[in-house]
Amino acid sequence: MKRHVLVTGASIAGPTLAWWLTRFGMSVTVVERAPEFRDGGQNIDVRGAGREVIRRMGLEDEVRQRSTGEVAIAFVDEENRVKAEFDAAQFGGNGPTAELEILRGELARLLVEHSHDRAEYIFGDRITVLDDKGDRVEVTFDKGGTRRFDLVIAAEGIGSSTRKLAFGDAVKRRPLDLYTAYFTIPKGSNDGKVARWFNAPGGRSVFLRPDHVGTTRALLGLQEKPVGYEDLSRDEQKAMLKEKFADAGWETPRVLAGLDDARDFYFEAIGQVKMDRWSIGRVVLTGDAAWCASPISGMGTSLALVGAYVLAGELGRHEDHAEAFAAYERIMRPYVDQAQDVPKLGPRIAQPQTRTGIALQQAALSLATKPGLSRLAGKLLSPPADRIHLPDYGHDAIMQSALEGMVP
Repeated sequence: MKRHVLVTGASIAGPTLAWWLTRFGMSVTVVERAPEFRDGGQNIDVRGAGREVIRRMGLEDEVRQRSTGEVAIAFVDEENRVKAEFDAAQFGGNGPTAELEILRGELARLLVEHSHDRAEYIFGDRITVLDDKGDRVEVTFDKGGTRRFDLVIAAEGIGSSTRKLAFGDAVKRRPLDLYTAYFTIPKGSNDGKVARWFNAPGGRSVFLRPDHVGTTRALLGLQEKPVGYEDLSRDEQKAMLKEKFADAGWETPRVLAGLDDARDFYFEAIGQVKMDRWSIGRVVLTGDAAWCASPISGMGTSLALVGAYVLAGELGRHEDHAEAFAAYERIMRPYVDQAQDVPKLGPRIAQPQTRTGIALQQAALSLATKPGLSRLAGKLLSPPADRIHLPDYGHDAIMQSALEGMVP
């Protein structure tokens, strides 16, 4: 009997699930609380096993065609002098700048475009009640009434509301003492294909990254223990950032000037999600809802892609959903643990508090570019994105049937 699966969230993990689940013969509905597809977003890295999942979906060439064009990352001082630079080809394409760099919205759009012909997408709605009946899940939507599904998969963000409905307060949060703001600004005269990272005393960083649409993606980082900035209104957050970064120097004034017109402004307290288990009954978590490793890990996108692939594959392999969920967790847990192994000192190293600390950081990065130390640097600067053995769920046959317009 064909399974009817509800997936919540239409960013990266959700549409990836929809692609694979439908190709394993399941009926899939994807619900997204945003009123329409959320375009835009920052540069994200497709690394290691995540890149292999994209390849198995036959989408690698399309991802490359939509690349941001970022070729390297440079660490600069207040006079814009380069102190260290790493290009995309170093460390096997999995270093600070990955071989495959794409805007979050571009990758999400690509995934939705390649799954919407077989999956049902519903925007502007959310789950308000989950009732696991044992043999099915009765789901009440805010606007769409009540429907029944065989399984519910929460592929939402770090603050997942569906996780709250299913697991209550079972989630554990690990703060990383870092705030980050993301937004888009007009392209400046110094903005090219090389991303630039600048540090100012007080745990402040400004990161400018290229895109392929004629603008620049900006990130402001503030290394500070949680004090509630995430609870402020958007206008209050912007005002706080203007005050905190007013004397930062470098190109910060034009970045702050871009805050007022930034429609895609997003602010968050960086942290991790840790769960003792990822499933309960017929409900299962994946992506950031299950294991957010934080942007510091450099593996958020790869975790989303790989997690969706493995979960769909195990559901396709096992008739018993409980066995599938157990196998999914057994395969993914070591991979997630590696990604979450981010030292608490990480933000302090990336955003030093003093000028001396900044000088030491830049000296260490400069040394890391030397030929004799590049191998060691690769181990330190490259996330463990390929440290998992991806099962083969018969993707060759799936790809062939996809080309023929057939469901296996």
